[in-house]
Amino acid sequence: MTNEWSISPATDADWPGIWAIFRDVISRGDTYTYAPDMTEQQAKNIWVLNGCRGFVVKHGDNIVGTFTLRTNKPGFGDHVANAGYMVHKDYRGRGIAQAMCQYSLKAAKDLGYNAMQFNFVVASNKPAVQLWQKMGFKIVGTVPKAFRHATQGLTDVYIMYRSLDDI
Repeated sequence: MTNEWSISPATDADWPGIWAIFRDVISRGDTYTYAPDMTEQQAKNIWVLNGCRGFVVKHGDNIVGTFTLRTNKPGFGDHVANAGYMVHKDYRGRGIAQAMCQYSLKAAKDLGYNAMQFNFVVASNKPAVQLWQKMGFKIVGTVPKAFRHATQGLTDVYIMYRSLDDI
């Protein structure tokens, strides 16, 4: 990532920019299970509230990316982090997702997690799968036809995992 972007924890004032990106990403029906008619409050609950830590990437005053960092599972699974990433459509392909992932891995380690797991990576989202693999994630499982892709129909999803020992 170049110095033209900055990553920081999300504030209440950032929510409108996060929501704009979130709404656009889920409207396509090709990467997240969230329904396009999800309400703004539902989105806020799963992205920045209820134990989730929201972050933003800014280019000047514009929010161009967002991610959430949270515990994957409570109780005896609370040492494994989970994250989700979204980039504004006009800023894709510029290294923002990689920068967010790198930042989130360090943040997760700093918060005491010792691994990160993605529970539902849509297999047809090849750029994301390749990036996560580049960032050290391994495909540890495949769930056949678990995602109803808006244009491709039933699609496999991957469970991807990485230790944070080297962070």
